[in-house]
Amino acid sequence: MAKPGLEEFVAAKIAAGHVSEDDVITLRRYIYGDMAVSLAEGAALFKLNNAGLDYAGTWYELFPEAVGDILVHQARPEGYVSQESADWLIGQITADGRICTRTELDAVLHVLEKAREAPESLEQFALRAVAKSVISGTGVTRSGNELKPGVIADGEVELLRRVLYAGAGSRGIAISKAEAEVLFDLNDATIEAENAPAWSELFAKAVANYLMAMSGFTPPPREIALAREDWLDQPGGFDGGLGGFFKKMFGGGVGGIREAYADRPDPFAARGAAMEAEIAVNEVVTEDEAAWLVNRIGRDGVLHENERALLCFIREESPNIHPALRPLMEKLA
Repeated sequence: MAKPGLEEFVAAKIAAGHVSEDDVITLRRYIYGDMAVSLAEGAALFKLNNAGLDYAGTWYELFPEAVGDILVHQARPEGYVSQESADWLIGQITADGRICTRTELDAVLHVLEKAREAPESLEQFALRAVAKSVISGTGVTRSGNELKPGVIADGEVELLRRVLYAGAGSRGIAISKAEAEVLFDLNDATIEAENAPAWSELFAKAVANYLMAMSGFTPPPREIALAREDWLDQPGGFDGGLGGFFKKMFGGGVGGIREAYADRPDPFAARGAAMEAEIAVNEVVTEDEAAWLVNRIGRDGVLHENERALLCFIREESPNIHPALRPLMEKLA
C-alpha cells in the first residue's frame, strides 16, 4: 500500500482528533525529507494547527521552527523576510477568521527573533494580536492561565514585552510611532482595570523611548529600556536601577537626560558628546509631534497618571512648549 501524502496524513490526524509524539516525528520526515519546507507544506501545518486538536508537546516546537525555516532560513538573502512572505504568514493565521492563537504567535515571534530584517507589518500584527486578546479575554495563550477580559495580567505584559523586543531587529533601537499607538490604545481600553504593576512600567518605558526618539534624542537599546525592573519594589523605591534612569528623564528635563546617561556605565557615558549635539538641535517639540501628543494624551477626557508622567517629561525636556500642548500642560498644576 502506498504511503499517504502529507495532505492525506494531515486529514487523518484531524479526523482522529489528536497529534501524538510519533505523529510529530512523521511530520518532520514529511516536511524535511528534501531538506527544505515548502509553502504548501507550511499551509498543511497551519491547517493542522487550526483544527484545534490535542497536540503532543513537540508540536509546539515543530510548528514555529518550520515557519521560521520557510520565511527566514530559506529566504534569499537568508534572514531577510520579504513583504510577500510576511503577507503569506498573516494570511495563513487569519484564514480561519479567528484571533491569533498562542501557537501562531510563537511562530510570528520566532520569525521576528531570527530574522535580520522583517516588514514592520508583521511585528504590528503580533502586537495587535496580544492587545486584542487582552481586551477580549481570548486568543494568544496556551499556558493554561485563563485570560480575564479587559485586564492586563503579568503573562500578557511579558508577551507584549517579547513582541517589542522581537521588533528591535528589523527597525532598530527606538520604539516606533505605530508601536506607541498600540500601547496607548491598550492603555485607554484598560485604564480602569486592576492591571499588573508591570504594565504601568512597560507602558511608561516604551512610550518614553518613543518620545526620546521623536524629539531627536538617542534612546537606550530596547533590551535596556524595556527590561523588567519592578521599579517600586527596589531599595530606594522608584530611584533604583532603570526606574531611576527614567525618573530623571521624567523629572529633570534635558539636564535629567544628561544626568541619566552620565550615571550609566559605558556605553551610555560614551554618548555624552553626541547627546549634547542632538539636544542642542532637537529640544523643541514640533507641530507634528505636538499634534500627535494632543491626540493621544487624555483622548478619553481624563488625564491618567502615566500620561501625566509623559507630559511632565515633555514639559521639562522642551524649552519652548508648542501652543497646542499648553491646555494639557495646565492640567499638571
